[in-house]
Amino acid sequence: MIQTWRWFGPNDPVSLPYVKQSGATGIVSALHHVPHGDVWTVEEINKRKAEIEAAGLTWDVVESITVHESIKTRSGNFQEYIEKYKQSIRNVAACGIPVITYNFMPVNDWTRTQLDYVMPDGSEALYFNWVDLAIFDIYILQRENASASFPENIVAKAKDKHSKMSAQDLQDLADVVMFGIPGEKKMTVEGMREALKAYDNIDRDVLRSNLTYFLNEICPVADEVGVKLAIHPDDPPFDILGLPRIVNCMEDYEYILSNAPYKSNGICFCTGSLGANTKNDLPEIVKQLDDKIHFIHLRNVRSDEEGNFFEADHLDGNTDMYAVVKELLLMQQKHQLEIPFRPDHGHQMLDDLGKVNNPGYSAIGRLRGLAELRGLEEGIIRSL
Repeated sequence: MIQTWRWFGPNDPVSLPYVKQSGATGIVSALHHVPHGDVWTVEEINKRKAEIEAAGLTWDVVESITVHESIKTRSGNFQEYIEKYKQSIRNVAACGIPVITYNFMPVNDWTRTQLDYVMPDGSEALYFNWVDLAIFDIYILQRENASASFPENIVAKAKDKHSKMSAQDLQDLADVVMFGIPGEKKMTVEGMREALKAYDNIDRDVLRSNLTYFLNEICPVADEVGVKLAIHPDDPPFDILGLPRIVNCMEDYEYILSNAPYKSNGICFCTGSLGANTKNDLPEIVKQLDDKIHFIHLRNVRSDEEGNFFEADHLDGNTDMYAVVKELLLMQQKHQLEIPFRPDHGHQMLDDLGKVNNPGYSAIGRLRGLAELRGLEEGIIRSL
């Protein structure tokens, strides 16, 4: 597999020379300064590409060209935003970048409730807790009928915990839930309330239909210019904040692939997002997706009986990483492919503790993950 590293651009605390020292050869990046919905120009893409290549690396994957909310709701001037998305695909292809990752998560991107969950060894991990999300949803966001979205025991625990929280505690929780993508505009509580209104009449079936429409518009363009598309699973893989999530399991993938049967239409296989749903059999999903996997995120999570989860060490969690990587390598061998992967997230640890870093994207934790995954891959290859 091609070893890559996510880099958030010139303001990323982890510089390109440091990435070079990790042993990764490729970069996964995006133009986060470009507003959602605007066209990525060839000039801006090449400017970023030149920075990456000057460090002796290659830009292997775009992650992500954000899908505008109007496209997800198929409302307003959504067709204009789709046309702009098509142009961005053409421009990325013209600059020689072969893979574009994106997601179709409504309103909020990845969601956690704590960014510094302390592990037994003293390192810090990202964490998702249903009680804390209920506190945000019921008491901070104050979404109508929010309590009905949670089991009674979670609502009761949220009520008790909320009664003991200070105003600063509540603000800190809100900041974490709405953290978003580094380098992009932050969501506010009022902004989220307003954004949620657009989904009042959008259920799972409607959102699926909107995704299908979008794919049937953009995939012919991607096919034409030779770019692979890779949809990222929802993170976490559950309905939250009253919003449907539609990229969570093999059934969802079958729908996505069968309703837009194009060469370019494929999957970003994220073991962390899929692994948070303990019903998912990840090695089996690899077998079924086969060469429709266009990009790989490798990380691990460990869940409890309530469905709360923290991001574990890369080789220690719900997911049997050996079995997953073995299936990925067998698939690549069968099709004579080399698919880019990156060590997704990592613990804040060692000299990175106390430093300002993008959550999940500190240097040393990901370096450890990459080293472990590199060793695992080498061992499997030698045994095949």
